[in-house]
Amino acid sequence: MLILKKKTAALLAECVASKFGEGLLSEEEIFAGLEYPPDSSMGDIALPCFKLSKALRRSPVDIAEQLRDAVQCEEFASVEAVKGYLNFKIDPTAFAARVVADVDRLGDKYGSPMNGEGKTVVLDYSSPNVAKPFHIGHLGTTVIGHSLKLLHEFAGYNCVGINYLGDWGTQFGKLIVAYKLWGNKETIVDGGVDELVKLYVRINNAIKDEEDASPDKHSDLADASRAEFTKLEHGDEENLALWRWFVDVSLAEYQKTYQLLGIEFDSYKGESFYTDKMPEQVNKLRDMGLLEIDDGASIVNLEKWNMPVCLILKRDGSTLYPTRDIAAAVYRQRTYNFDKAIYVTSAAQSLHFAQWFKVVELMGYDWYPGLVHVPYGTVSINGAKLATRTGNVVLLKDLFAEAISRVYDITKEKHPDPEECRAIAEKVGVGAVVFYYLSNNRMRDINFMMEDALSFDGNTGPYAQYTYARTCSVLERAGGKGRMSDAPLGEVEFELAKCISRFPERVSAAIDEYEPSLVTRYILDLAAAFNRFYHECKIVNCEDEAVRESRIALTAATNQVLRTALHLICMQSPEKI
Repeated sequence: MLILKKKTAALLAECVASKFGEGLLSEEEIFAGLEYPPDSSMGDIALPCFKLSKALRRSPVDIAEQLRDAVQCEEFASVEAVKGYLNFKIDPTAFAARVVADVDRLGDKYGSPMNGEGKTVVLDYSSPNVAKPFHIGHLGTTVIGHSLKLLHEFAGYNCVGINYLGDWGTQFGKLIVAYKLWGNKETIVDGGVDELVKLYVRINNAIKDEEDASPDKHSDLADASRAEFTKLEHGDEENLALWRWFVDVSLAEYQKTYQLLGIEFDSYKGESFYTDKMPEQVNKLRDMGLLEIDDGASIVNLEKWNMPVCLILKRDGSTLYPTRDIAAAVYRQRTYNFDKAIYVTSAAQSLHFAQWFKVVELMGYDWYPGLVHVPYGTVSINGAKLATRTGNVVLLKDLFAEAISRVYDITKEKHPDPEECRAIAEKVGVGAVVFYYLSNNRMRDINFMMEDALSFDGNTGPYAQYTYARTCSVLERAGGKGRMSDAPLGEVEFELAKCISRFPERVSAAIDEYEPSLVTRYILDLAAAFNRFYHECKIVNCEDEAVRESRIALTAATNQVLRTALHLICMQSPEKI
């Protein structure tokens, strides 16, 4: 519909110029005014002429009447002027033929706005804390972030995916103490990050026990942890070796999940990488007179912008998250010359990003408008919140493993070959988890329910993938992609063609709003339109050859768009389920 709306706007702009004079209304202004009527009996596209009356100095009724006979387009069956509205009814056959031709011509690029050519986007997402579990709480940043990367790549942007690992901080002092007290190298080699998590939970519980037993809430283990991290910061070789090992063990585990999701990053530079890059930015803040001393700490006062102060240095001179984020942003701009830098983190960090974005602006960096924070809501399992310190987590690898296992049990009777069944189960199981998450507006809090996610009925990933597999089956039986003919199309075929045509609009909106769920919901719309078409229309067995060819061509177009759309939300497209 986007293409037809643009064509309509261009035609109307010409008509306005010829009827009322040049320069009164631009094509862009007319395009912005076009809308879809709530009742399709009124038309498929409408132009309310009320907003035009002031610019054209005529009544809306007169404007609609004047334009009605001047707009000529082969895709319109009729153009009617009704009480100040210009209503366009589409010719189903001509419209569907053009839509299918566009899909066939553009293939994998159908739907792309192609407005990112020559531009670079840096995306900071996933970014788990090293030596901590990769749990369901990381699902949001990981799949939203990667979907946004795929969407921007689809639009032609050069994209740089950055996994900003949490590989520095006092937690490593705790882990070093725990390892020296209770750790065993062979156990960690065998158990990986899970064993590091056990040590982290154990040291935190031990510190809490000491604090609870002490009148002044003192803990010798907490003191020892701070001391070990200080040694790490000062380059102690033993602690550095342990730290590097913890990072390697963690990354090896995380890669298993990234492989399941088909995710690759261009950079794994974590917090530690920017340790020597922060002083430059602190000095710049100081030289510009932006730093103030408040109770011994160095801050930037943001009271004028209705925000709390932004802490840059603690009393002891150590840096904080804003300091690192500013240094990282400057490094990335110098390295990649980005047009946009997108940060995908929980909504709880919104103030943090607003603060340091403002500091970057105050520092005079002219690229600050390109900084974008994309927040998202919380996720729980059956209403239970997650907490790393207590070990109350649902690991992402376990969630995917359970989903894959359940799908395997469902499909093994239909696919007796274990390898084939396993491949299908992996695509559908992982896809079910991703789809369930991305079907919601990113700001909504999500209570994850495995039974709902894996259902083949309703608005789920398996339903969407099954629909794609159904289009593959139809095309296999048809032995080709078909071709659009002049045979008249019915309402069901027309609705499917209209749904296919809306894909470019949904993609553009998803990019503009940083909202992958718009694509997810589109997939459900297209699946519903195709399944209605599949059940109500004979396709391969249609007796009329011209109608059969058109229906096969519509199926091929659906197949192409579904495959593209599923890819854009990090899902695979199994040809058989």
